[in-house]
Amino acid sequence: MSRAYSMRGVMGAAERAVRLATDFLQLQAPGSLVHDVQVDPRFQHRGVDLLWDKGDGQVLGVEVKGDRQGRRRGNYFFELISNAEKDSPGCFLYSTADLLIYVFLDAREVHCLNLKAVRDWFIPRTKEYPLKSTKTRTGAVLYTTVGAIVPLRDVKAGVPEALTVHKFSLETAG
Repeated sequence: MSRAYSMRGVMGAAERAVRLATDFLQLQAPGSLVHDVQVDPRFQHRGVDLLWDKGDGQVLGVEVKGDRQGRRRGNYFFELISNAEKDSPGCFLYSTADLLIYVFLDAREVHCLNLKAVRDWFIPRTKEYPLKSTKTRTGAVLYTTVGAIVPLRDVKAGVPEALTVHKFSLETAG
């Protein structure tokens, strides 16, 4: 079954996810800087939404995914095809980011995944997970995104060092 979304709804969720991800990163390294590069063409094609300058000379690329209701389902949606109509790969496959911050907006839960470790674990197991699609409308254009539905418990069991989960609230942020 495919879900349908409007671009306005998708962008609102994405903005909330980026805000929570930014707050989360700054809590991990107080005094660090987070730069939003979502609209910078130098980073868009790399699948990098944020640059996290940890303040220790280390700068990490971060891809942020916001999921409005996924936590109650207990799954990640790993985007394998971004736009099926144009046959463009999904960011889970092509992103050069160091981290994938997956935000479950309904639970205000932030999952910080080492993208390379999770990708290396997932790729040999791709066929084990069902694919789902979503449709997004941008004006008159409708496009389809396809991803694998991967239980959180499988990622935690397969790549325990790749996962940090934080229940996030305004109280947590300060």
